[in-house]
Amino acid sequence: MKKIILLVLTILIISCKQDTKNDSILLKGNALGTTFNIKYFDTDQVNYLKSVDSIINAVNKSLSTYHKDSDISKINKGDSTIVVDELFIENMEKSKTIHENTNGFFDPTVGILVNAWGFGPEKELENLDSTKVAELLKFVGLEKIKLKNGTIIKDSKQVYLDFNSIAKGYTIDLIGRFLEKKGIHNYLVELGGEVRARGKNLEKGSFWAIAIEDPNTDGTRSFTKYVQLKNESMATSGNYRKFKKNDKGEKFVHTINPKTGFAYESDLISATVISEIDCADVDAYATAFMAMGLDRTKEFLEKHKEIKAFLIYVDENENLTNFTSPSLKIEEIQ
Repeated sequence: MKKIILLVLTILIISCKQDTKNDSILLKGNALGTTFNIKYFDTDQVNYLKSVDSIINAVNKSLSTYHKDSDISKINKGDSTIVVDELFIENMEKSKTIHENTNGFFDPTVGILVNAWGFGPEKELENLDSTKVAELLKFVGLEKIKLKNGTIIKDSKQVYLDFNSIAKGYTIDLIGRFLEKKGIHNYLVELGGEVRARGKNLEKGSFWAIAIEDPNTDGTRSFTKYVQLKNESMATSGNYRKFKKNDKGEKFVHTINPKTGFAYESDLISATVISEIDCADVDAYATAFMAMGLDRTKEFLEKHKEIKAFLIYVDENENLTNFTSPSLKIEEIQ
């Protein structure tokens, strides 16, 4: 009788574990000026929200230009005694690699111009013209900063570091790595529209389906296309939402071209980048592509087959059209 009871209990325990493995845990919150949504499958049903908040706090302390007491803010103000942490160093290393791969179109030292055009945490410059832009460009260039003995050495006090175009993706990677260390291999981490997906959505029994936002300029949001991520990261950069117009009706976008220093939009309206590499990397590439424009981006994609992209652009007839990497499958939402 005892053996039968033990057998029944064993079956019940196994059954319970099988039932809970497909029950997802959802975490939501605010981070880096936007929101995050995390979905994962854990047989132990552990809520890791406090750990996620700790990761976000660590990123803010190290990399946020919007926090005055962060390491990067202190460095930007001229403090050369700050010993940077591993988060800062990894962002530096990734930035240098992507800077080289994009021929300088990704450059976190463009922050001085991001501020000047009114898209950063510092005060906007009034009456910004080509002469002022040329002066500010003297302080742009990743070669103007060096890491020595754990501290950042800048060629000039005016050099301003800004990792905001890679930090969201990097935060996502840190959260994903944390979940994997906890033995969780089926998860989706989304922060401000950037995504890292691993394994499958066990509730659906399929890979993670992620919608791609339409480039609406009227403030509305709509989705007509989606992609399935197979252990991949995805990031989208676009100038259809975050832009300004001056009194003359000229449009200025938040993606600053580090080559020219100007905030004029290229022929690309939106760049969605997908790859098996880190979300930080695809986040940075999406920003670089917006500055590079359609032709340079297509040339880049020809040489880097590991990176796929869905590009929305304006053709010679002023019509919106798109380009999709041959190996990327874009689905229509029914």
